[in-house]
Amino acid sequence: MAVVLSRASRWWNRAAIVAALALLVISMIPLYWIGSTAFKPRAAAATVPPTVFFTPEITPFIKLFTSRVQQRGERDEAVYAKAPWWEKLVIDAGDRFIKDDKGNIETSGYVARFVNSIVIAVSSTFFAVALGTMTAYGFSRFRMPGEGDWLFFILSTRMLPPVVVAIPMFLMYRAVGMTDTHIGLIILYTAFNLSFSVWLMKGFIDEIPKEYEEAALVDGASSLQILRRVFLPTMVPAVITVTLFAFVTSWNEFLGALVIMRNDSGLTLPLLLALTRTVTSLGSTDWGMLQAGVTVAVIPCVVVFFLLQRYYVAGLYSGAVK
Repeated sequence: MAVVLSRASRWWNRAAIVAALALLVISMIPLYWIGSTAFKPRAAAATVPPTVFFTPEITPFIKLFTSRVQQRGERDEAVYAKAPWWEKLVIDAGDRFIKDDKGNIETSGYVARFVNSIVIAVSSTFFAVALGTMTAYGFSRFRMPGEGDWLFFILSTRMLPPVVVAIPMFLMYRAVGMTDTHIGLIILYTAFNLSFSVWLMKGFIDEIPKEYEEAALVDGASSLQILRRVFLPTMVPAVITVTLFAFVTSWNEFLGALVIMRNDSGLTLPLLLALTRTVTSLGSTDWGMLQAGVTVAVIPCVVVFFLLQRYYVAGLYSGAVK
């Protein structure tokens, strides 16, 4: 009987491994398709049936970071002969670069929007983690009237679909003059991520023995000193978890930027990519360039997550297990 159970267990393990690998492959298909399309020639990026085998090229990435217009008439062979190899790739694709009075190629707005997203995501993440940690410490270590109601209110802000408050949010931001500002998006993203930060941090702080705090109080430490010197060193997994979650959420957020931002120079990457799709769809969409932009936009989240993934998993378990 024991042998039968052992064989059944092995078969179940193998089936689970096969199922996990199958799910992994299925989940990676969109990422593969985005990355492969970013290196496809424009003619092969939207073929039916899809082009699977092709010669990779970096023309979409060159287009992504430069300003161009469609080539009209015959190209100037003398200019083409003097052009560097990467410029010839764009000319061969039917475009020409826009140059200033000094002959320098004008850049696109992608890098500026990338910087906008970095500033907004990093700032909102910092405030969400800092405010969430201090709030969670207060709820965990101090008794206050209506504590359960306050915690539920904080959590309820996460339950509300953002699209429901889109119009009231725009009206309030317009009334206080915070539309088209980065600080407006930072405040919005901080408020959106604060509920997750408070609840995860509180679950982690509740597990820390109060004897550590009492020993620090005997030594004359204040509440802020206890939080900074006693709690924070032991809360690294939870802090990393909240940081990753808040950063990815702020980096990918679209609706808030769509409602608040109207100034072209202040756009974030998700909104820029969506508007690029809208504009180019009037003619024919350059899917290769668009997917090149998506590929570059995904890189920061992927790099940060893989560098900190072991802290992320530990933080999730720490906040969930009582």
